Amino acid sequence: MNEKMLKKLANYRVLYAEDEAGVRKNVYELLGLLFKDVYLAHDGEEAYRLFEEHKPDLVITDIKMPRLSGIELVKKIRQNDAHAQIIIITAYTEVDFMLEAIELSLLRYIVKPITEPKLFDALEKFLQASEKEHLKALAADWFYDILQKSVTHGADMYELTKKEAKFIELLLQKDSIITYAEIEEKLWEGEYMSLNALRLMIKNLRKKLPEGVLKNIQGIGYKL
Repeated sequence: MNEKMLKKLANYRVLYAEDEAGVRKNVYELLGLLFKDVYLAHDGEEAYRLFEEHKPDLVITDIKMPRLSGIELVKKIRQNDAHAQIIIITAYTEVDFMLEAIELSLLRYIVKPITEPKLFDALEKFLQASEKEHLKALAADWFYDILQKSVTHGADMYELTKKEAKFIELLLQKDSIITYAEIEEKLWEGEYMSLNALRLMIKNLRKKLPEGVLKNIQGIGYKL
């Protein structure tokens, strides 16, 4: 796994569920070096409680656990979250398990023993899937990265300020005109927004966006 991927993983939170102490300790320590936060569960019920509490970006779970198996855990998660990214660790390779895994829309499964190459391969798949969700198209070959709070164009990346990122996200969420009143409320958060301050933010932001993508609707606000 290259340095760029390692840097991206450091922005995510993972839930790891494993009942076997030796395996749990080794994998937990490795995940702790890679992820922003690691939530550790010793069984399926604890894993589900932690999932509901923290809503992690990724779930990695063993299949054979007490109180609630990995398959039962995934089914329970899927009842309320069809898009959760889940990797299952298993000692099984039987056809019945494979068919059930397909139905649960797993991101990946890892057959024990767990090795770094197997884990890193699964984590690369996670990054690929996550980037599809986090990248929002602004124009041809121009994207806004929700996670990194940046705009990318080919190999170029433009970091946004907190206000600039909030502004772009508002425009993407609403997909219509954002009024001056909404901009003041959401970006200035109760403070007075001067016209000069707004113009300066827009001027700087336009330098990081494709030409013509940000449109001013005179007397009303802005839209993409």
